[in-house]
Amino acid sequence: MSTRIYLFKRFERFWHWSQAALVITMLITGFEIHGYLGGFTFKTALLVHSYSAWLLVTLWMFAIFWHFTTGEWKQYIPTFQKVVLVARYYAWGMFLGEDHPFHKTLQHKHNPLQRFAYLWLKLMINPLIWVSGMLLLIFSYDWIQFQPFGLTLTEVAWVHTAAAYMMLLFFIAHIYLATTGHTPLAYIKAMITGWETIDEEPSVNASSTSINV
Repeated sequence: MSTRIYLFKRFERFWHWSQAALVITMLITGFEIHGYLGGFTFKTALLVHSYSAWLLVTLWMFAIFWHFTTGEWKQYIPTFQKVVLVARYYAWGMFLGEDHPFHKTLQHKHNPLQRFAYLWLKLMINPLIWVSGMLLLIFSYDWIQFQPFGLTLTEVAWVHTAAAYMMLLFFIAHIYLATTGHTPLAYIKAMITGWETIDEEPSVNASSTSINV
């Protein structure tokens, strides 16, 4: 039985797409700063990268506030329940036409693997980018005088670059997995409209907020 539920709230969707746009902008300008791409001058790339960084930090602050005030932070609490089944599904089950072993609800939007992935993003990748990027933005023009935490400019730049590559890998995996729904655009459409059609577990009744289709 399929049920259509309003899964992603308005701010959740705004935060998701705004973050995606800023991350893409920072990846492109970051590669340009390193000389891997063409089309921008170094000064322009650095300026756009810096402004995007401040916008992203501001967005993250609002997102953190929203997650804790709404209780949505609980969506990211890791669990090992069904984690092996979900891993098996993504490894080969979905290619054999098997049903997804995890069924979304308003209280549990992310499967176990997603929870670990998002936890890694929020507790490792984002803080590395945030801290190293802030140090570079604030102290890079007079690093020798301040030398924060006794680190060299090269060391912090390498940490920032490594975190950026981790973000890129996460982004690529995220895009790929977003195409593994009922249709290639199902999950992407859900993040645009907020509504998603899910398959219910036989033992679970549709919630009062859902609409049967």
